[in-house]
Amino acid sequence: MAHDEPPFEPPVNPLPPVVVVLFLIIAGVEAALTLGEAGLIGGPQAVGWRLGLVRDWGFSGDIFDAMVSQGRWPLEHLARLLTYPFIHLTFTHALIAIVLMLALGKMCAEVMGQFAMLALFVLSGIGGALAYALLLDDPVWLVGAYPAVYGLIGGYSFLLWRRLAGTGSQQFRAFSLIGVLMGLQLVWSLFADVGNGWVAELAGFVTGFALCFIAAPGEWAKILTRLRQR
Repeated sequence: MAHDEPPFEPPVNPLPPVVVVLFLIIAGVEAALTLGEAGLIGGPQAVGWRLGLVRDWGFSGDIFDAMVSQGRWPLEHLARLLTYPFIHLTFTHALIAIVLMLALGKMCAEVMGQFAMLALFVLSGIGGALAYALLLDDPVWLVGAYPAVYGLIGGYSFLLWRRLAGTGSQQFRAFSLIGVLMGLQLVWSLFADVGNGWVAELAGFVTGFALCFIAAPGEWAKILTRLRQR
C-alpha cells in the first residue's frame, strides 16, 4: 500500500517575480562589470566599463541643475533618474544593496502587492535623486540602489508604524531601523569620507514612507471614505 507523500515545501519562500527581475538587473550589471574588471570578459577596454556606465547612466546634480536653469528636459538625461540605481561603484556596494532589496522587497511585495512595491522602489529612487540635486551642490555623481532601497525601508517602517498604532504601542519604535542605519552612517563618517549620498537615502526613505499612505493595503480606501464624507 502506497503511502501518501507529504506536500513539498521549499526551504525558502519563493520571491515575488518583480523582486526577481530587479535582482537580475542589478546582479547582471554588476556581474558584467566585475568580470570585465577581472579581465575575464570584454578585453582591455572592459576596465573602463564601470566609469562609462556612471557617466552615461548615473545621476548628476550638475546636469539636473543645468536642465532646470535652461528649461530643457532631454529624455536621455531624465532617464538617469531611473537608471542610476542599477549601477554601483564596487562589488560590495552592489552586494549590500541586493541583500537589502531582496529582504525588504519581498516583504513589501507580499504585503502591498508587486505593483506597489515596484512603484515604491522607482519613485523613492527618483525622490532621492531630486533631493540630492535640489538640496546640495555636489558634483559627485549619484549611483546605487540605496535611495530606492531606503524607500522600501520607508514602506517597512510604515507597516510597522500602523501595526503599532493598532496595538496601542509606541509608534516611534517603527523608525528604529532607519535610526540605526543613519547612526551607522554617522559613525562611519568619523573614519571615512562617506559623501552626501545619505541625503538621497534619507529622502528615499521619506518618499517611500509617504507613498504608503496611498500604496499600503486599505489606505486608499480610507482616503476615498474621507473624501466622500466631505
